[in-house]
Parts: sequence; C-alpha cells; structure tokens
Amino acid sequence: MTALTLGQLRTLDALVAEGSLQAAAARLGRTHPTLHTALGNMERAIGFKLFDRSGYRLELTQAGSAFHARARRVLAEMDELHTFAEGIAFGEETELHIVIGDLSPLPEMLGLIRSFFAAHPQTRLHLSFETLSAPWELLASGKADLILHHVRDGDARFETVHLRQVAVVPVAAPGFLPFPVAAATVERMRGLVQCVIRDSADSPAPHNYFVLDGARTYTVNSQMMKKEVILQGLGWGHMPDYLVFEELAAGSLIPITNKYFRGSKVELVAARQAGKPHGPIASKLWETLKRQPQPADTHSGS
Repeated sequence: MTALTLGQLRTLDALVAEGSLQAAAARLGRTHPTLHTALGNMERAIGFKLFDRSGYRLELTQAGSAFHARARRVLAEMDELHTFAEGIAFGEETELHIVIGDLSPLPEMLGLIRSFFAAHPQTRLHLSFETLSAPWELLASGKADLILHHVRDGDARFETVHLRQVAVVPVAAPGFLPFPVAAATVERMRGLVQCVIRDSADSPAPHNYFVLDGARTYTVNSQMMKKEVILQGLGWGHMPDYLVFEELAAGSLIPITNKYFRGSKVELVAARQAGKPHGPIASKLWETLKRQPQPADTHSGS
C-alpha cells in the first residue's frame, strides 16, 4: 500500500461529511475534477473502494466505514499534536501538578478544574491526594504547582484564593461514649480510642490536629477510612461535615459537641507559591479559580 498523506485523510473526511464530490470540493476550496482524481488515487493506494457511487450521495462501503473511523482518530490526534506544539511554542506548560488535601470535598474540587483542563488538552494534569501537612510540603518544595487545601494563617510562603469553609465536627457512633455527651471532658475522652489521619508528608509539620495528648489512637490514611472506623464504633474523631452530614441526620453518628469540644471551621483555599513567576497556564487557572462563584460553605455549624 502506498503511504497516505494527511491531506488525503482530510479529503476523505470532507467527502463523508458532505456526501458529494461537489459539496466536498466547495468545502475544501478545490475543483470537482481534482477531488474526483484524488479519491481515485486514494482508493488505488489502499487497494479497496471507499465509497459506493451508485446512488445520489456517496455512501461508504463497509470497508470504507471502518477505514474512515480509523482515519478520524488519526486526524484528531494530529489536531491535538498541533495544539500541543503551539502551546509549547508560546511557552505554555506541558504539565501541571495539583495536590488535593484530605479535608477537600473531591467532587467539588475536581469540578473546579475539570472544564479548565478540558479546554487546555495540551497541558497534562498530574493529580495527587495528600493528608495534613503534605500539601504544604509539596507546594513549598516546588513539587506541586497548586494545592486545594487549607493553609495556616500568616504563612507568607503562599498566596491563596478562598474556595469554601468546612466545619470539622467531633463525632462517634451511638453507644460508643460510656457517658453523656455533655459529660465528655478532655480527661474522660483521653481514655477512649481516637481515630486520626496519618500525615503523608515526608517531614510532618508539628501540629496535633485535634489529637488529645496521651490518648490511644488508631491511625488511618484517609477521611473515608476514618469515617468507617468511627461508624463501626472502633473510635471517635473529628470529621469534615460534608462527609458525615447524612449520618448525623440519620443518627448513625452523633456529634460530640459541648463546652470542651466545639469542633472548628477550616477555610479551604487554592494556594500557590508567593513571589514566584508562574507559567501562562498556571496563571490562567489561578484567574479562573478567582472567578469561581462561592458555594455554600457548610451543611451545618459546629
């Protein structure tokens, strides 16, 4: 088989779309005779007929239909390659690394960036999900371009865009506490197993994240695992409200809120390194996040 050109594949695609030599010629800016010759040359090159010419419109043969489907994939890949090359030529990043933190609601956070990366296919997205201080560590070290997480007040290393608030609520399964919630003092709770999340940072930041000093702990690596451990009555712990809203409403979890345990509200942000030049795609994403409408912050207070 003689090697085909992209021009021949585009001619085939135009013929299929228009259904006639005359219309395809007009679309491509060519004459009817030259397109007729081009089609004949293509069929001789591949060794089989692409179209049934017996009717008013050109109709693909069975072999032609299969061939056209493959040709369209090749054309789409070439278009993507062309867009990719243009992005590099204009200095656009070929990849971005984004880290989503453990308190972030995944559907919502992924929704923030989904349409942006669909519109910028030349930039490959690398996503990772990290806990506690790991997102800060990765951003500060330059291993992440952007994090969707919370940032400590006054951390001058980062600039931020507010995304939403999350209420963090201490919860337990019904019957887990051997005393009424109102009687849950720090000393009494210290005698019960507390479920906590493991910090995925290489060098965890010195912060206790609601952990009671001296308490027995079960350690897990995700909020979903933590939720299940608490639901099974193996321990108590602080959970983001959006993950336990239904369980609290149904009574399969109870809030441990009193004058000793008030929970907390955490501001989720998009954060990037401050005072650092950012590429055009990263900058465009930043501006897109700044324009996002603000969602309702929480399901309930704590």
